[in-house]
Formats: sequence, C-alpha cells, structure tokens
Amino acid sequence: MCEFCTKHGDGKIWYKNAANYAQDLVSDLNRRQYIGGFLESTIRDGFTALGRLEALFRKRGRLPDSMVSAMVTRAKKEHFGQVLPIEEIRDLVLRAETVVRMPCACRWAAQKKEARCCYGVSYSPEAWYRNIDMGYFGKLPGEGLESLRREDAIKQMEELENSGAIHTIWTMVTPFIGAVCNCTAPDCIAMRTLSGIRVETLARAEYVATAAEKLCDGCGHCTGACQFGAIGSMTVNGKTAALIDPHKCFGCGLCRTACHANAIALVLR
Repeated sequence: MCEFCTKHGDGKIWYKNAANYAQDLVSDLNRRQYIGGFLESTIRDGFTALGRLEALFRKRGRLPDSMVSAMVTRAKKEHFGQVLPIEEIRDLVLRAETVVRMPCACRWAAQKKEARCCYGVSYSPEAWYRNIDMGYFGKLPGEGLESLRREDAIKQMEELENSGAIHTIWTMVTPFIGAVCNCTAPDCIAMRTLSGIRVETLARAEYVATAAEKLCDGCGHCTGACQFGAIGSMTVNGKTAALIDPHKCFGCGLCRTACHANAIALVLR
C-alpha cells in the first residue's frame, strides 16, 4: 500500500476514498488560487526548471539529496500523480458528474502542439476546471474544454492505451483528484523527471505486472511496449520468456495490452 493510501485513504486505496472528491475541496481558496495559475507555474515553469536540472544531472551524475527531497515534498502537496490501469480509470471516470477533454499542458509547453489526451473530472456541480486559464493555450475562457459523456471518455482512453498511452491521475492540491492524463514517457513532465533526473513525482500503480512463463512465447512485444524499462527475458530449458522486474514496473498495463498470448496479468502490489 502506497504512502497516499495510508495518509489519504483511511487504510484503503486512496483514490477510492470519497472524501478526496468532496465539493468542499473545490471551494478551498488556496486550491482555487493554485488552479488559476497551474498551467504557467506548474507546467510551463516546471519544464523550464526540468531542462536546467537535466543539464545538472548530466554534469554531476546525480542531484543533491536535499533538492530531490524538496521536489518530491512539493509535488506531494500540490500536484502528485499515480499510474492506474484501465480498469481503475473506468471506475474513477464512471463516478464523475462531468468530464471534459482538454489539451495536454505538457505537450503544449514542450512542443506548442495541441494533443487532446487530458481529461478534467468533476465529482460535484462546481467543476474545478472552470478556473483554468485557457489563455495558456491561446484560447478564450471556456474555449477548448470539450464536454463528454463518461462512456465516451472511457472509450477514448482505451483507444489512447492501444496507441501507447499511460493512464495517470493527478491531484490539484492533494488530496483532491481532478484529472486523468493519457501520455507517454517522452512527453509527460513527470515521466521525464523520472527518466531524466531520477526523481519520482509519480507513484506506481497499486498493481504490478506478472508474466506466466508457460503461456509466454517470447515474442518480445511486451518489452517494446514497456516505457519504464521493467521487462527483460529469461531462458529456461531452451525456451525464452518475459521477465518482469516488479521494482521497476509501474503497473500501467501496456505490456498486457501488447501481449497476444494472454500471458501477462496485473496483480495487487
């Protein structure tokens, strides 16, 4: 069980705790102020800072422990994410009162490219994303937020997974859950922070992938699908099979989607 489950889940999986979707969280003044400047202060400025930190990491081979600790602590308080498999995403989205699709802030900051793979989810009539400044994307207030039926949003996310997207949920000042992102390792600021400077501002799923040696035919499709470098291979009695490192696995399920032999399953971590 992750730290978030202990702190925000009342001993259960934290994102299943109804208190983390409560309307009084949306009304919190500090949260409103944070959301108002979120795209610029967290995403745009975050990418600028990440570029400097990547250069420092390449030069020194590591970042000072105090710097890493400060980054993780701030993320956990403000905008922390967790990988979820599609089953958990379905459950989370079906709970929502409203869902909107919006441009990916990470891809816009890095490439000025509009990729509509992020979803704002609201669990009360007062939606948090009404306070988002869409001028960041060169749009007018209220423009660029595409309202969707919950079932349609889920279908889109399933299609994004088939194209290699990893599902993550995000807090807007923890523990309020406000967004589902469907992104890839090269584009997501959190995944780039993980791969580029070895700082985890993204939690692993409550699940981990496991491969059934008897079913695996050693095709290697799962290895190609994994964006966390968690899958290698082993040879037993002349037969090659997938070998999944549970310490590197984030439980996204992309390897399971890529496996045509149904040899991979997700089990509780």
